[in-house]
Amino acid sequence: MNTVTRPRILVVGAGFAGVDCVRRLERKLAPDEADVTLVTPFAYQLYLPLLPQVASGVLTPQSIAVSLRRSRKYRTRIIPGGAIGVDLKAKVCVIRTITDEIIDEPYDYIVLAPGSITRTFDIPGLTDHAFGMKTLAEAAYIRDHVISQLDLADASENEAERAARLQFVVVGGGYAGTETAACLQRLTHAAVKRYPRLDPRLIKWHLIDIAPKLMPELGDKLGRSAQEILRRRGIEISLGVSIAKAGPEEVTFTDGRVVPTHTLIWTAGVVASPLIATLGAETVKGRLAVSAEMNLPGHDGVFALGDAAAVPDKAKDQEGAICPPTAQHAMRQGRHVADNVIAALRGRPLEPYVHKDLGLVVDLGGKDAVSKPLGIELRGLPAQAVARGYHWAALRTGVAKTRVLTNWMLNAIAGDDFVRTGFQARKPAKLRDFEYTDSYLTPDQVRAHVEEIRSKQT
Repeated sequence: MNTVTRPRILVVGAGFAGVDCVRRLERKLAPDEADVTLVTPFAYQLYLPLLPQVASGVLTPQSIAVSLRRSRKYRTRIIPGGAIGVDLKAKVCVIRTITDEIIDEPYDYIVLAPGSITRTFDIPGLTDHAFGMKTLAEAAYIRDHVISQLDLADASENEAERAARLQFVVVGGGYAGTETAACLQRLTHAAVKRYPRLDPRLIKWHLIDIAPKLMPELGDKLGRSAQEILRRRGIEISLGVSIAKAGPEEVTFTDGRVVPTHTLIWTAGVVASPLIATLGAETVKGRLAVSAEMNLPGHDGVFALGDAAAVPDKAKDQEGAICPPTAQHAMRQGRHVADNVIAALRGRPLEPYVHKDLGLVVDLGGKDAVSKPLGIELRGLPAQAVARGYHWAALRTGVAKTRVLTNWMLNAIAGDDFVRTGFQARKPAKLRDFEYTDSYLTPDQVRAHVEEIRSKQT
């Protein structure tokens, strides 16, 4: 009796790209047409653009973590873990589960959407003393940490310690860093009113970036507007400056300044997941070089997208242009890759990905924002309406939309809440504790592992 095995589609990563790909596959494929498996350490999709609002307490962590198991109709099998290597020749993905078990997952088609990790440099003390801002746990931890600095400063009788605890440094003048500094500054500005022993003038926020401009993608006018808003709030902005070294109680800038602080938040860009290096394939600035159809040349059934792939930007009349690592591209690429996987499965031609950028939105908290939808420059309340309207519409479920809208309304009416939630429990939560960059295998290690497993099976 012959047994017919259904094609196996493996999706790596549950970010915007991976989840939109899976949902499209589930809608368009018949139940008996293929088996779909998703590899992710967490069974939720995180809406990253709103992470600074979680750090500042405007939104609850649950409101931007959309469960992948909410609907009973979804049939995708979820493996709780992270891919640490891919053998393209053997068509096997090596996975480390959340219990540290190493398993091999064979596939016929693989969609690589592992996202990115925080970009760091060889700066003394950076990974030991800086906080990241890329995961839900980091955002929740930073909120607790910032509030705890106010508590500790209020309790201290040492003026130097008090001043150090009330200085905060954010590195990175992109969207993540700018929104993080803006949102957390509003939190401390509002919270200090509840600490009558603290002088509000002691609270100082520093936003630094090695680039000459803040958020250059916005253009000169909106970039200057954002700088004016932040400086008006008292945030000190230093451009052309980075970190020379970091310690537990002070940070040294490259211009020689030494800032006493217990809070260094690092948001200076991202790089593609180390998983990409395990393939031994061609890359463009660390991102996997793929075609406009988002498949890997020379390897049937291998697709890559999102932050980890250098997808040609066909909407731009510019040779060598690649799509920026933004949510709007990732979501659309996810759906487009799903269509191309189905086309490959059914023997149909693949279609190139084309999407014209819809613009950029930057929420600076409160009534402050700068936005550039479809090239139109907006500031203040109109920009805020566009920014929040875009984020609200992009949330995947009605439950998530309701939670976020309720949080926004409650915050606008009742103000901020300054309760620490207990995430800071005397355990490290710095950059090196969240990235797990030493978990990945080299291409040779992947091949050796797969060959060893296969020899044992035979």
